[in-house]
Amino acid sequence: MTELTLTRPDAALRGTATGTGPTVLLLHAGGETRAVWTPVTAFLNHCSLRTVAYDLRGHGDSSGAATKLAPIAADVAAMIHSEPPPVVAVGASLGGLAAIAALAALPTAQALAGLILIDVVPNPDPARVRAWLADRDLRTHDALVEDIFNHTPDLLATAAMLKLPIHLVRAGPTSPLTDAEVNSFRTTNPAATVTQVPTAGHLIAHEAPTELAQIITTQAATWLASC
Repeated sequence: MTELTLTRPDAALRGTATGTGPTVLLLHAGGETRAVWTPVTAFLNHCSLRTVAYDLRGHGDSSGAATKLAPIAADVAAMIHSEPPPVVAVGASLGGLAAIAALAALPTAQALAGLILIDVVPNPDPARVRAWLADRDLRTHDALVEDIFNHTPDLLATAAMLKLPIHLVRAGPTSPLTDAEVNSFRTTNPAATVTQVPTAGHLIAHEAPTELAQIITTQAATWLASC
């Protein structure tokens, strides 16, 4: 295990790297920390994959403010470029949206072998997301949530132009993600594939880490030929 520090102009991002092999970058959801990936990383490391997980800015041990999507996306781009390509990026909720935003820059997209989105699409329904967050008393990042909604057109445009493989992992019926939103995403990028973990809620890494690790490993093995 190696402790990492990625210095940004206005933040210091703390991370952890484990294992050897091609890199899988793990980006947690809003309100979580890199610790949520611990059960997942053990599985991936066993399959000859190196894992890198940072606390996003304003989360866990990382400094900086988490009020805007753009700086978080810039952080993700810096994470990707700090690793030898190709990298597989895995983004849960906020982490997935930040990854999409980061891939608007062609050099960043070209550094990836594939992108796994965990229960998130570029155009979530604002009312449904707000209600989901309110029901769970998770409104501490309201400014960030509203800023993300303001970037929906840009996120959709980026998702549409991405040529790299994309796999969406859906949660079960308690997720704020709907069938209509998934279908809309697949219309935006017809090459995207989908798997569902029906027993898990939105925070799949927390609720079903073994199932999620198996899905990530299968996709990474296909894209990186590492397992």
